[in-house]
Amino acid sequence: MRKSIQIGTSDFKELINGNNYFVDKSLLIKEFIENGAKIILAPRPRRFGKTLNLSMLRYFFDIRIKNETKGLFKGLKIENEKEIMKLQGEYPIIFITFKNQKHISFEDFQDGIRVLLSNLYREHEYLLESDKLSEFDKNDFKEIILRKASIGVLSNGISNLMVYMNKHHGKKVMLFIDEYDVPIQEAYLRGYYDGMITLIRNLLTAALKDNEYVEKSLITGILRIAKESIFSGLNNLQVNTILGFKFNNKFGFTEEELKELLQYYDLDDKSEEIRKWYNGYVFGEEIIYNPWSVLNYIDNNKAGFMPYWINSSSNDLIKRLLLKGDNNMKLELEELIEGNSINKEIDDSIVMAEVEDSNENIWSFLLMSGYLKAVRTENIEGVLNCELKIPNKEVLIFYRNLIKKWFLETLTNQKYQLMLNTLIAGNIKIFAGLFKEFVINNLSYFDISGKEPERVYHAFVLGMLVSLSNKYEVKSNKESGYGRYDVMIIPKDISRTGIIIEFKKIDYFLDDTIEEATEEALKQIEEKKYDQELLQKDIRNIIKIAIVFKGKEIKVTQG
Repeated sequence: MRKSIQIGTSDFKELINGNNYFVDKSLLIKEFIENGAKIILAPRPRRFGKTLNLSMLRYFFDIRIKNETKGLFKGLKIENEKEIMKLQGEYPIIFITFKNQKHISFEDFQDGIRVLLSNLYREHEYLLESDKLSEFDKNDFKEIILRKASIGVLSNGISNLMVYMNKHHGKKVMLFIDEYDVPIQEAYLRGYYDGMITLIRNLLTAALKDNEYVEKSLITGILRIAKESIFSGLNNLQVNTILGFKFNNKFGFTEEELKELLQYYDLDDKSEEIRKWYNGYVFGEEIIYNPWSVLNYIDNNKAGFMPYWINSSSNDLIKRLLLKGDNNMKLELEELIEGNSINKEIDDSIVMAEVEDSNENIWSFLLMSGYLKAVRTENIEGVLNCELKIPNKEVLIFYRNLIKKWFLETLTNQKYQLMLNTLIAGNIKIFAGLFKEFVINNLSYFDISGKEPERVYHAFVLGMLVSLSNKYEVKSNKESGYGRYDVMIIPKDISRTGIIIEFKKIDYFLDDTIEEATEEALKQIEEKKYDQELLQKDIRNIIKIAIVFKGKEIKVTQG
């Protein structure tokens, strides 16, 4: 009987005992043990198997369930590593996940941590029966279980539990921390960042810094959080991001793993489409497929290809960052959507408090979160230079839908479609009125100051690029700033109308009139023979338009 696909199961024991298909990542255990670092941070995008991998480590090492878990690793690759197998069931284990610590306020977050630690201590309630613990130890233990502990005791909750376990078992503790940065991102979005960062820093630093009771620790999340000093002073911490080479094939599916998976489920003929939809990630030069989307597709392949990974989260922070990006970000996003790449300096140490301060920070965040891929990475005197692209069709759909949503939040769907329809139909008079309304609405939406209309026309071009792509190719000059910004709309059906648009902006303090700028723009279209590309494609119906801005005044003129 063919093994089933179990979607969303992150408990290793449940997955194996349920006779489900398991992509064998058990050699992670070997790499973890042989890694010389005591504390390892391995950030990866969401839904790339982080929790399942930590669960596997937990079941392998846990001293309390040694006899129950021997059969779990039968037939897996790790079984051939005899020296590593001697360590099975030899350590006390703490496994803690912060994935559910999403709260509206700091007070709720504190309550969430109380519940989290209470549940963790209840897993180890057997320690209350230990004659190795003092009554003082047991009193603090009970305070945490009863959720009555002070913030000071809570902040030492993980480190104190390690002390108790060491006293009882006489061995150092393996510590596995999952999704440590979930509360950091949530607090950033909700506005209680400063209080949260202090509590998380105290909790994790107490557990990890100079703690003699830690044997080894693996920490996962999406980002490498820096400068908040969560891991300050940890001279034994090793960070392995997606740009590094360690653990690069232990999260997500490799080409070989995907091939075996598709052969098992008789879906070999779908490999090329799967590559287009769910491939594209590069972890330390290893080509990686999105495991969440691949498994969902295999389980539901009769429904066809869908953006499973993108739809598994709200993407609120990503949307916020892209919306607030400046003109250059809109231009570069346009490049990416057209299938091109952009070159950026990348800082793999994300500073949440500063993520919106620069485009470089935003691009770094998008890369580490899985919304971009680095097709080439070069280290130049300690600075990482990456060539970035959109990973695959699934993520491209996200960007396209995001751009459509931008416009529908400033114009009704009916008016937005009418604006584009009147443009391509050549009804420029009606288009002009709708476009002016679009600009007025969008000046406040895309540009908080209301002083930079070029933000709006960059956004307008993005909108056309997405909304007209089925029947038209939209090409744009990539100059930004205060220079010209011309656009060409090329119909795929040559019987349709081709359109050339020349944008110009006049600074409000100059004497130039809108009429003069309009005349200059139309003259430029003629003199520079912008229509040659259309004519070479045998497109004979061509409309030439000048759109000129001066302050909030807009003039749309057909040549």
